[in-house]
Amino acid sequence: MASERVEDFLSSSHGRDLVSHAEMALDAQGKVLAVRIRSLCGVGASPTNAGIAIPLVVGPWVTTSIYDIPLIDLHITAMLTNCAATGPYRGAGRPEAIYTIERLMDAAARELKLDPAELRRRNMIRPEQFPYTNPMAQVYDCGQFEKMLDQGLALADWAGYAARREASKARGRLRGRGIATFLEWTGGNALEENVQVSITADGFIELVSATQAMGQGIATSYVQLAHDVFGVPIERIRVLQGDTDRSNGFGSAGSRSLFTGGAAVRVASERTIEHGKQLAAQALEAPAADIEYRAGRFNVTGTDLGIGLFELAARQPASRFAVDGSATAGAPSWPNACHVCEVEIDPATGEVQIVAYASINDIGRIVSPTIVRGQVEGGAVQGIGQALSEQVVYDRDSGQLLSASFMDYALPHADGFRAFKTEFDQSVPCLTNGLGARAWASSGPSARRRPS
Repeated sequence: MASERVEDFLSSSHGRDLVSHAEMALDAQGKVLAVRIRSLCGVGASPTNAGIAIPLVVGPWVTTSIYDIPLIDLHITAMLTNCAATGPYRGAGRPEAIYTIERLMDAAARELKLDPAELRRRNMIRPEQFPYTNPMAQVYDCGQFEKMLDQGLALADWAGYAARREASKARGRLRGRGIATFLEWTGGNALEENVQVSITADGFIELVSATQAMGQGIATSYVQLAHDVFGVPIERIRVLQGDTDRSNGFGSAGSRSLFTGGAAVRVASERTIEHGKQLAAQALEAPAADIEYRAGRFNVTGTDLGIGLFELAARQPASRFAVDGSATAGAPSWPNACHVCEVEIDPATGEVQIVAYASINDIGRIVSPTIVRGQVEGGAVQGIGQALSEQVVYDRDSGQLLSASFMDYALPHADGFRAFKTEFDQSVPCLTNGLGARAWASSGPSARRRPS
């Protein structure tokens, strides 16, 4: 039996926002038989619906993570406090649940005197078990979790850790490492989205979507998806978001913008080409079956007779033509990863320094590599911030928020750690949407172990 008491995440002098007691039962070979978790989740004085649903519903969905655990016993209570209301942002609920199960894995590895990576390996869901239904009745479509572990260990040079620890010791430093192998639930359970594509006479392709840019770079990804279909210069494609007179849908939440909205961009773009072929056939007085499209121009097959995409739009009564398209995912997606972090501690001052961070990430098909890398590494920085610096503090007597500005609330800085090793595995595309993409929004698992 392994157990850990977890008292982390945005603590205050009035009480903890998350207090958990967790236990894990294992057999002699390290196979997990059952998990029991008891949690109190502070939701503030005026809780929101989402602020309650995150700890009571969404977090439990990923409690068993990537592990084949047959039985769970959960008792989670949302508790009113005299603090500000809590609410979700960037994958809330899942990192807390993952933190608990990963701490349990480390505790069990210590008791069994096993390498923590090996214990995780023994409990991972195998490829032949997919589609896999976890104890919370959530269905994982696919994954190769052991493969991700192997790649993560190689990228982090797991086997060379002992030598690095000795080198740190020689310099008077303590060195510790943490590993987290985990998954994320994304899609928001709002699995349909709509996009309108308009071709204008002034030479633009306009994508209209109810999803909204909020720093995740979704407009860039939409442009890239449309460019793949239309083959016109990227500067000829523009994205309009947030105009409810022109587009309505669920919008951006639950890491669904690319997962559903991006798939809708591709569907609407392909439909626009097909509609354009019908219009071009009329303009060129040729059968629609003989019309082909390439890089902004419709041509009659085998001839030099053709018409440009935007010229075709100019010939329409409204000097444009538009097509709507929608895409529906079959189920949520389950991105997964292996992250390994190493830290050094100065025993004289307690200063903690991140000295290595490696991760291998499976988010299915990648549309915008630069954006994806920024999201994953930015999420890791947020996890580091939760672990090392961020804290909401109230005055015990007055209830006044003391960490009320960024002068007092210690956010991690970009210059705190820059040497990320971040890789991606696209060999297992998501099976639940047309793009093969899994969404990603987690703020990092904050995997940590005691320095040794």
